[in-house]
Amino acid sequence: MSKKRTPKVRETVSLYNAKTKLSALVDRAAEGEEIVISKSGKPKAKLVPLEDMRPRREAGRGRGAWKVEDDFDAPLPDEMRLAFEGDPE
Repeated sequence: MSKKRTPKVRETVSLYNAKTKLSALVDRAAEGEEIVISKSGKPKAKLVPLEDMRPRREAGRGRGAWKVEDDFDAPLPDEMRLAFEGDPE
């Protein structure tokens, strides 16, 4: 698991500068810095690092990968049951 980063001090960048220096700004954001992009002096967007890079889960992706036997809920053999519960004597 990755360590949660605390964002560095935000910097405001004009839209024009953001367009011309986008690659460098993305690198800075990946390092944990938050960058506010403004247009005509008003904040419009925020460039932040991604928190979670895991792919999204797909429903049904493991379908057919395993099989549940018909007796999966049958009582445990006495030997195994006693290992869990202990001997009542």
